[in-house]
Amino acid sequence: MGNHKKFVSKKRKGNFKFESKRKRKDKKDDEVINKKAKFNRYKDKQKVEEILAKKKQMEDRFKQQDKTFSESEPEDDTYTQLVSSFKNNNVNKLIESEEESMSEGDLDVVVNVKKSPIHDPSNDSALYSESEENNEISDHELENEDNALEKDRDASNDPFTKHLQYELSDELLVSMSNSQPFEKKITKEWPSLGHLHISIPQPMESVSKISKPKISILEEKTYASVGSVPHSFKKVDFNELYIKSQIKDNIVSSNKNNLIKRDLELSEVFTPLQKELFSIMNHYQDLYYSDRTFTNGDEIRYTYCLHVANHMLKTRTKILHHNAKLAKKTDIPDEYRDQGLVRPKVIILVPFKDAAYRVVKTLIDIVVPKEAGQVVNKNRFEDDFTGGELLMPTKNPKPEDYELLFSGNTDDTFRLGLTLTKKTLKLYTDFYASDILIASPLGLRMIVGAEGEEDRDYDFLASIELLILDQADVFLMQNWDHLLHVLDHFHLQPKKTHGTDFSRVRSWAVNGWSKYYRQTLVFSSIAMPEIRSIVNKKCQNYRGKVIISNQPEIGAIRQVLVQVPQLFHRLNATSPLSAVDARFEYFVKEILPKQRDPLMSHTLIYVPSYFDFVRLRNYFKKEDISFVQVCEYTKDAKIARARDMFFHAEAHFLLYSERVHFFRRLRIKGIRHIIFYQPPTYPHFYSEMLNLMQESNQNKYGGSECNMTSTTMYCRYDAARGAAVLGVDRITRMLNADKPLHMYLTGDK
Repeated sequence: MGNHKKFVSKKRKGNFKFESKRKRKDKKDDEVINKKAKFNRYKDKQKVEEILAKKKQMEDRFKQQDKTFSESEPEDDTYTQLVSSFKNNNVNKLIESEEESMSEGDLDVVVNVKKSPIHDPSNDSALYSESEENNEISDHELENEDNALEKDRDASNDPFTKHLQYELSDELLVSMSNSQPFEKKITKEWPSLGHLHISIPQPMESVSKISKPKISILEEKTYASVGSVPHSFKKVDFNELYIKSQIKDNIVSSNKNNLIKRDLELSEVFTPLQKELFSIMNHYQDLYYSDRTFTNGDEIRYTYCLHVANHMLKTRTKILHHNAKLAKKTDIPDEYRDQGLVRPKVIILVPFKDAAYRVVKTLIDIVVPKEAGQVVNKNRFEDDFTGGELLMPTKNPKPEDYELLFSGNTDDTFRLGLTLTKKTLKLYTDFYASDILIASPLGLRMIVGAEGEEDRDYDFLASIELLILDQADVFLMQNWDHLLHVLDHFHLQPKKTHGTDFSRVRSWAVNGWSKYYRQTLVFSSIAMPEIRSIVNKKCQNYRGKVIISNQPEIGAIRQVLVQVPQLFHRLNATSPLSAVDARFEYFVKEILPKQRDPLMSHTLIYVPSYFDFVRLRNYFKKEDISFVQVCEYTKDAKIARARDMFFHAEAHFLLYSERVHFFRRLRIKGIRHIIFYQPPTYPHFYSEMLNLMQESNQNKYGGSECNMTSTTMYCRYDAARGAAVLGVDRITRMLNADKPLHMYLTGDK
């Protein structure tokens, strides 16, 4: 009835208009759509309210952390990120942010997640969000860290702060930029390390004017001080050494476990060698130590791992401290600049997976022992870096140094990223989310690539603060060009931003001076010009460098057992480059014609360089000389055939490369005469090859003991090799003598 009255009233007023059924249907449809729209808006409002509530809870829980960091910008838009970093200081807080505390439940989430954002370099925002969720620190912990940093700041004696905090003065920068910087050279003698050559770059002004750090009158700016001579400590005081409290309690136990075979006394913390090495490392100067052996290898490894852990923990503490302070500030002062252009800060290069395995195990013992923390992806690491050992023969055993070097996994293609937090060590993290990178030269070369390749990346090398080359002599036997290629790509300008907050990047990193702040530690078992060249040309630390140079008094010639005359031919060369051609000409004109006599059959030619090996092989083929060859690329079947032909005098010469001897240690039989085209890289190879000439290895129809000789070619650029074989006194006399030919007999003093 109500509707009828309404209808009548409208009709009386003349407002009634006839509506068709189609229009009435459309009107009803519109009403339904409007109701659905209102309902959807209501649902959207509920969702928005839920999101805001969750966001508010997250902000309350992590009030000291960055609140908008997860809203990452496009990776390739570098200019937009740079502008936004100065517009809003709370965005993209810091690439270094990591877990301050992690419960067992949080750890399970990290381990069990199917696709961790760490392994997806394109999902940087997810990685930072994960870090924020686990980066909650208590007020008590923050206060303790704050007090510790304030104490260090007041003292201003921590080498870490002194090395990285300040920029270089103009005078020192000009000196470092020269091809031959002005250096102060000092020589010292230490009980364990021996003879130290110390070089410290000096500014382009008198020493009296640089005794104190320079202060700019306009800006009142403190510049980095000039490096000083390191001093060895006698008494171990962790506070004076500025070792982080987090690892102080682990040092004694972990070092004793590391050196259990050496019966370290309970009262000692470091061995004498470790004390002197750590004195130089903690002084943030470059170091080249060429007396590494299988006996002291564990001591050296533990020392640089301790230095790496201490360096990274100091970096992390400073960053977390600054993050907490900046949460209460609207701008970022210059003193809060604490990072580089990318996150990775440490690279450790080792030749084999077994060496990398030992490094990681040492870091675990120092940072997160069983009762103090967790290791993520540990089982995967154990599977990848163990196994694959070489089977050593029992009938004719290999030399002891060979078994020690090639024990464990000998794969030389690997790379591993590590992230260090307070109670967790993460393995297999993405390079740009890692603090420490452990790799082989070949493993890094495959990532760096060559010019012109599309899939190549070397941005992660831009901000390396600590580079360690352990067993650098093995790199010579693998492929030296891989190492040189990688070193050429250090500290280049990154092509992408990789989520960097530019307002927190150190000024000297922005200016492209990172190479002057990088500390390089090089360890090898031999003193080689190639390694020395890297230290002199690729290491430009403004704090200076220390080179340990101990000349061998007794050479490997003392280990020769067979009675054979040993001839040494000196050839003249004006430069290392010209020595290559001079050596070949001397061999062709002076040595080869005598050795081609039928009485001089069973001659083995030992060639250290593969390029010289190829040159000799091509010449022998061209001159139609009877010879067989064995190198690192020769297949097993051809090696067996070449050895058989040489033993039975079917081939006059055997060309033998040093690298095949390094990796295989073949027992060549039938050698009556041996020619060292150049002194061996490893001095004990000289005595090994000569001792193969003993009677038990000879063909009784191939000659007599009276017809056996050894010939070595050398020049003044082979002084280091010659000193290792003959001793420094003998090689000095031979290089300065008038006559070019010298002979020694077994048993001579």
